[in-house]
Amino acid sequence: MPRRIPAPDVDYDDLLTPREVAAIFRVNPKTVSRWYLEGKLPALRTLGGHRRYRRRDVDALLATHTDDAVEF
Repeated sequence: MPRRIPAPDVDYDDLLTPREVAAIFRVNPKTVSRWYLEGKLPALRTLGGHRRYRRRDVDALLATHTDDAVEF
C-alpha cells in the first residue's frame, strides 16, 4: 500500500503530479496511473489520496527507454 505521508527526506519541490509526468513522457495521465498499478513507477500519496511521483523515479524510468523504442 502506498505511503500516505511522505517520509521526512522527501523534497516536495521534486514531487510531480500525474499530469506533469504524462507531459514528460508525452502520454495520457491515465497511462502514468497504469504504470503505477503495474509497478513500473512508484508513487507517494498525499493526505488527500492523490499520487505524486518523485522526479528521480521518473528520471530513472525515462533513462531506461529511448525515443525510438518505447515499450511501456
